[in-house]
Amino acid sequence: MPQIPQTLNELTVGQLSARSGAAVSALHFYEAKGLISSRRTSGNQRRYSRDALRRVAFVRAAQRVGIPLATIHDALAELPEERTPNREDWARLSEAWRSELDERIKQLGRLRDHLTDCIGCGCLSLETCVLSNPNDISGDTISGSRLMPERRSADCP
Repeated sequence: MPQIPQTLNELTVGQLSARSGAAVSALHFYEAKGLISSRRTSGNQRRYSRDALRRVAFVRAAQRVGIPLATIHDALAELPEERTPNREDWARLSEAWRSELDERIKQLGRLRDHLTDCIGCGCLSLETCVLSNPNDISGDTISGSRLMPERRSADCP
């Protein structure tokens, strides 16, 4: 990993990419989404302050656990500009995300269990399939396997 002299207060996009492990295109994307910021030189080149390294690490760690970029953006917006997120910031923000992640884990567990039920029945029967026919909504009108009309995403398990 390339070392950046401590006396260097700003990084080029290439230096930030090399140090953070994020592709240059990802850094441009993060900047477009307001997750990191840069200033432009007179030659229109990006220069990032050193705190961008920690911010990129913060973004990438949050993404790895499934936090949406909009949520990460809101979290970083709570921090003062030009300040590196520290251990206390991460602990506070990750605690706020814990309940969201726990709920997602429950939803994935339910999906896994229902998928197992469907594989077990072998026919995706509309009578019993909780994925295609939750609460047997079609049981009174049809029987057997049928193509279900489109459901709104809010109706899906």
